[in-house]
Amino acid sequence: MESFSLRRVAIPAFGPTALWSVGLGATLPVIALSARDLGASVSVAALFVGIATVSELVSAVPAGVLVDRLGERRALALAGVADAAAAALALAAPSLAILALAIALTGPTGAVFLLARQSYLTAAAPESMRARAMSTLGGVGRIGLFVGPLVAAPVVHVWGPQSAFVVQVAGGLLAAAVAWASPELAAHAPPGGPGATAARVGVLDVVRRHRAVLLRVGLGVLAIGLARSSRVVVVPLWAESVGLTAAETALVFGAAGFVEVLLFYPAGSLMDRRGRIWVALPVTVLLGAGLLVLPLTSTLVAVGAVAVVMAVGNGLGSGIVMTLGADAAPAAGRAPFLGVWRLLSLVGHNGAAVVVAALAAVASIGVASVGVGVLTLAGGAWLLRWLPHYDPRRRGPAVVTSD
Repeated sequence: MESFSLRRVAIPAFGPTALWSVGLGATLPVIALSARDLGASVSVAALFVGIATVSELVSAVPAGVLVDRLGERRALALAGVADAAAAALALAAPSLAILALAIALTGPTGAVFLLARQSYLTAAAPESMRARAMSTLGGVGRIGLFVGPLVAAPVVHVWGPQSAFVVQVAGGLLAAAVAWASPELAAHAPPGGPGATAARVGVLDVVRRHRAVLLRVGLGVLAIGLARSSRVVVVPLWAESVGLTAAETALVFGAAGFVEVLLFYPAGSLMDRRGRIWVALPVTVLLGAGLLVLPLTSTLVAVGAVAVVMAVGNGLGSGIVMTLGADAAPAAGRAPFLGVWRLLSLVGHNGAAVVVAALAAVASIGVASVGVGVLTLAGGAWLLRWLPHYDPRRRGPAVVTSD
């Protein structure tokens, strides 16, 4: 472990991530537009955007089981090829039904991709550099999502929205090729090799053995996911309610996104050097406080300032969920455990829109923002209570992951 360096694992750990994320970033902005071109109404087209997220949630735990059975290298290669095939189906989709099927298939491939990369780094990176490895993984993914639309823009300009899926086809195939050409990924395959049953632990056993950390730290992770996704819903709706134009709202998100990209590596370094709570608490405080203050704003500068404050929190949180999952993950049943961990995060992400919509329906978007802010701060207090017990820096060299 002493010879570990981020540079040495850059190709196997971060190369597939960058390529896959570029493909994903290229298609995210055009999913609704592609549905519209195939005859969907505005409301139906909006639903298409959430198909992949829902399918990823459903497949999070099975994806962890698959990674456990195949090993990281094979799982990444398979996910890359499957993602390219789904994108090719979307590219050629003659109807809304086929397009919906294609987008749904990208959910499981995304789940496998994320869990295989996280599982590899959990095993490969020593505790002293684990957070930097995970935050860099998260940062590379964000950069890919930022670059993707820029790569797809000239293609879309010439051939229309659906042509952006060409970039995803290329990204998936290149990611699979890089993963398959990286023998380092095979070094952390399941005991006995792919398909072996030795030392394998079932999902229910994983949940039973590690229910304490899933309840204690996992609930905090759910709150972080809720805050992150609520921010994306609440800020544009509040901006519209105070009279900001779509262009001004886009400017706010652009500035916030730039801040987030700058913070991913410092966040990991802080977690490794001072402890996980030094990042987890500021993330929840900044996101929660931003959501509480947002309803007090009414100008572009004020909304932008609050959005940037929340972006600092979100940027500091780059890799925090993966790092906490890696800290808690057992050696036996690592990938299934990470699948359950991912499910908790996705429940928070997917529940955000429901919580915001429910609060806005009975009150207002301002009340929804305050309500989610309170839940986020409560999640931060919960993490402050329990996270130190599971922090490798505070527990010493022995990492306790079971009861």
